[in-house]
Amino acid sequence: MTAIENQADWILHNIGIEFRSDQTALDLFAAAGATVNGERVTFEPGLARQICATAPVEFQLHARDSGNTVTLGGDNVVLMPGYGSPFVTDLEQGRRYATLDDFQNFVKLTFSCPWLHHSGGTICEPTDVPVNKRHLDMVLAHLTLSNKPFMGGVTSPSWAQDSIDMARLVFGASFMKEHAVMQGNINVNSPLIFDDAMSGALRVYAAANQCVCVSPAIFAGAMGPLSPAAVAAQTLAEGMVGIALSQLVRPGCPAVFGSFHSTMNLKSGALTFGSPEANLVTMALSQLGRRLGVPVRSGGGQITASNAADGQAMQDSAGAMWSTLLSGGHQVWHAAGWLEGGLVMSYEKFVMDLDHCGAMITMLQGFETDAEAFGQDAYLETGPGENFLSTRHTLRHFATANFQPAIPEAGPFETWEENGSLRADQRATARWKKMLEDYKEPPMEDAIRAALTDFVAARKSSMPDEWY
Repeated sequence: MTAIENQADWILHNIGIEFRSDQTALDLFAAAGATVNGERVTFEPGLARQICATAPVEFQLHARDSGNTVTLGGDNVVLMPGYGSPFVTDLEQGRRYATLDDFQNFVKLTFSCPWLHHSGGTICEPTDVPVNKRHLDMVLAHLTLSNKPFMGGVTSPSWAQDSIDMARLVFGASFMKEHAVMQGNINVNSPLIFDDAMSGALRVYAAANQCVCVSPAIFAGAMGPLSPAAVAAQTLAEGMVGIALSQLVRPGCPAVFGSFHSTMNLKSGALTFGSPEANLVTMALSQLGRRLGVPVRSGGGQITASNAADGQAMQDSAGAMWSTLLSGGHQVWHAAGWLEGGLVMSYEKFVMDLDHCGAMITMLQGFETDAEAFGQDAYLETGPGENFLSTRHTLRHFATANFQPAIPEAGPFETWEENGSLRADQRATARWKKMLEDYKEPPMEDAIRAALTDFVAARKSSMPDEWY
């Protein structure tokens, strides 16, 4: 850990980070003691970490329904769906560009599942809506179709401000001055660059006291050296500088140290996910984030480069998810639905991943060792060689004893064959359809709903459509 931290300081002192076309950020760093040369900022060893010290170790992300409020930090784990896919797929309609209907469907599915604690952000790109107006429809969906925490627009400072203004209509401006209700995902243009869209959006969220999640995106061998140690150090360097900027804008602003990293097939250049090298970086970064003193958004989740919800997809995803959760990460993005290296959100894989999320959360909770857990009375009811299925202990606990996956089990071979020999992904189709059929929209006051709708309509009418 110390060697990685020293390398991060070496990068910041000898190479530095560029802030492109953001004079405000450059001025803030200069005033804090960093060296600014043109658009490049360098730091004396320890300075970036020192500036980050005002970020909270733990904080709450408030939901519209207080029962869905989550805590980031400590021993808490928050799972959320995939992010950023331009395509969706299901077994009946195949692979296609995502639409607003698809986006709304995934918000509903996320809301309906107890294993996902956060509504997410751009779960998939609604490509049937102009680029400059999509954030309005997406934030509207998160606020009305769900009452879990969510993420706002970040691709420009004005979109970030729109998202905050919409949240204020729901939560109230005074409440949001003191409480975080949303997050902005700030991706670093690795290697070592913040463009003005990202740094500008970061400053908007920080000024409003909303959570900033700084996520370097490093594909080993392309955006940084190919060794795990180098990826970990560069991620820490880039992440610290983004968090430091949030604290210069508003000391105490809630921040998350994020990452998104993967290895590459160095023969073909294709991305790989769930690889042992990437999983090792995930485990290191969670420790580095805890040493930095901020909550950690893990770079893992149920990620894969597979083109279908097949054995490779689930093997990649399981490997990445195990390292993510056992590392002590606090927030897990891409916990459900991810295919094709993030290009696709799959309806079937989404619900398959939900089952794995439930199993992993159940495992993290451990087990009891009290008298009831040991079931001594069951031994007294039976004797050697007798089964325990009818004991009072079994009857007290059978309904809740074990995690039950939502996708029906296939059963014995003969039963599975009689029912059509359906694979898990085929059985998952019926599950996501039933979840959407059973979905019930959470209540919202009519006046708030009207204010949101009017805001979206006014903002859309104020600008021409832009499709790229």
